[in-house]
Amino acid sequence: MSGTGMSGEAGAQHARSRALAVLRVRSRALAVALVPAAVAVVLSVAVAQGRVEGPGWDTARWAVIAVALIALLIAAAVAAVVARARPALSPTVDLAESAAPDLYRLVRDLAERLDVPPPSAIALTPDCDSWLEDRTHPAHRAAGREALSARLIRGGAEARARRASVAPVLVIGSPFMWWMRVGELRAILAPVVAGTGPSAQPDIAAARRFVRGLDAAVGVATKPGLGPVRRLALGCTGRIARVLLRGCRAHAGEMERGVAAAASERAQAVDYGVRIVAQEQVGLAYAGWDRLLTRVALPAWRMGRWPSRLDAGVVSALTELSRRDRLAEGFASRLGERPACDLLEEPGIADEAASLLAARLFHGGPAETGPDWAPVDWAAYPEEVVDRKWRTEAARLHRVLDGFGERHGARPGAPTLARVIDHLATPGDQAADRLAAGIEAEVAGEEAAIVAPAPSPEAWSFDEVPLFPLQPPRTGRELLADHVTAMVCCAAIDTGGAVPGLDWLDGPSLLVDEVRRSDLAAPVLTLIEDGDAGALRGWLAALGIRPEKPIRLV
Repeated sequence: MSGTGMSGEAGAQHARSRALAVLRVRSRALAVALVPAAVAVVLSVAVAQGRVEGPGWDTARWAVIAVALIALLIAAAVAAVVARARPALSPTVDLAESAAPDLYRLVRDLAERLDVPPPSAIALTPDCDSWLEDRTHPAHRAAGREALSARLIRGGAEARARRASVAPVLVIGSPFMWWMRVGELRAILAPVVAGTGPSAQPDIAAARRFVRGLDAAVGVATKPGLGPVRRLALGCTGRIARVLLRGCRAHAGEMERGVAAAASERAQAVDYGVRIVAQEQVGLAYAGWDRLLTRVALPAWRMGRWPSRLDAGVVSALTELSRRDRLAEGFASRLGERPACDLLEEPGIADEAASLLAARLFHGGPAETGPDWAPVDWAAYPEEVVDRKWRTEAARLHRVLDGFGERHGARPGAPTLARVIDHLATPGDQAADRLAAGIEAEVAGEEAAIVAPAPSPEAWSFDEVPLFPLQPPRTGRELLADHVTAMVCCAAIDTGGAVPGLDWLDGPSLLVDEVRRSDLAAPVLTLIEDGDAGALRGWLAALGIRPEKPIRLV
């Protein structure tokens, strides 16, 4: 029995029966559209043969003809929208076979062993998941490419030719390629590749195309920015598509459940023991990828820089995790085995394309490098991202403080840490609240001034970027804590001999005598929340940091 609760053979039969149920919904909708036309034909023949006479029958005949014409027009409009609407595709980095011949060979051997058709192409996605994606919709073939997909990795004509074939595309999470070993990747992909078997079944393929077309039609009808005439016309077709989608949603869900059961059962005999171990690596890769994006990549993206080797960073992050976490002991020993990224001809180019796509999806950065959107190597990250981030935030903090002074006729003060500490430690003053509100307003104004790049006419189903924001907006107090911490770090670098550093799991870090200091958060929070500067002053004195000295700002 598979994990879905049914055997492979039962799952395949169940999937086909549910696919037929979906297709019956389509047939019934077509029948409903044709009923008025059939009645009109019958009445017209009856009147022409003299079987029915009188003005009443003529009136009825013309009324039914009018209804039939309206029904046919609506049916034609719905069919046209469903046929032309492009179902959502995952933004990916497309891999031509010339860019990854060993990977294609592995997947083909796997498909042959599973006795299923091989995928038509392979693509990478900046996520910790893998799936099959149907790209045979006519709108996809007409477009020739996805607007949010990264540029093709060599051999573009070859990849487009393959996409036109019937089999779906195999989408692989790019972190898997760098963290997984070759054997583990093969084991993880076995149940996914096994899903190409049901995809070749005509009824299941037709049902999937119908459901995806309806879903795309609903998306087109609800797309913002439509004119009043198009909104009215598409609104009608959208409502009909929504009704049809509701009618077949349960059947479609059961169909996919059966497909999953059949694929899982078919893959049981392939690398089953390795797959159990590999599943542990999936969870670990997901945890490391999430930490790398939120703690390391996000600060760089906010500075207008995008790390160009995110997938390679996953290996460093998870290796560091295995060093710190006793539960992860032994994972580092795997690194002696052949990594799956060796199956690519040029792993660095693929990593760079996936990294740029990740920035586009999770942050909303431009699709191409520009003056304010440049790649950064890991070796340059501390200097070009961490140091710049801290000095930018320190400068913003002092601008806000200067603004408070200007309202009282005071001259701008020197950019010193002592000035910030004295302001927050003033008894009976709401410093922290006013300072937090001022910083929050400045950050909001700067973010509003940045115009997000508009998606191209061939965009994915979303109208705004980022498509998957990593974090909710930060509160004023959180921003204040970040800015005070940045001020302390700048003072430590300029007066205490510290240097900026990169921690693979926690992001920007302060290094003193080559040791990461992780004990700064508590004294900073005590200052902000309680107005008590004692703990922070003691921390500064212990490291020989002089808060009264001016610091260098950007």
